Amino acid sequence: MLYYRIMNEDLAISALAGLAHPQRLRAFRALVVAGLPGLTPSVLADRLGIARNTLSFHLKELSHAGLVTIEQQGRNLIYRADFSRMNGLLGYLTEHCCQGAPCEVSSPGASIPCC
Repeated sequence: MLYYRIMNEDLAISALAGLAHPQRLRAFRALVVAGLPGLTPSVLADRLGIARNTLSFHLKELSHAGLVTIEQQGRNLIYRADFSRMNGLLGYLTEHCCQGAPCEVSSPGASIPCC
């Protein structure tokens, strides 16, 4: 599925603005690393070494930007990176990087000839 087709300029700007803070970027990257199991805010705060109330503010901003999802599991909230939105943003940003032609890498470590 081509996720970037649902991405538009307004959504891209919102996502980029959501990432435009060091603590939000670090939190998002930690959630990407955590993968589908996600993390609770307390575990994430401990891993990042930031106060939980500060992290709560940043997670809210990432959620509003559509970059994280939240699931209630019992008494816990589980935060996960929204991989479809992330892929949509990456696809949107690189959609025309090779002047409309697909960018293909012939082997691992090879440079992309047109980008």
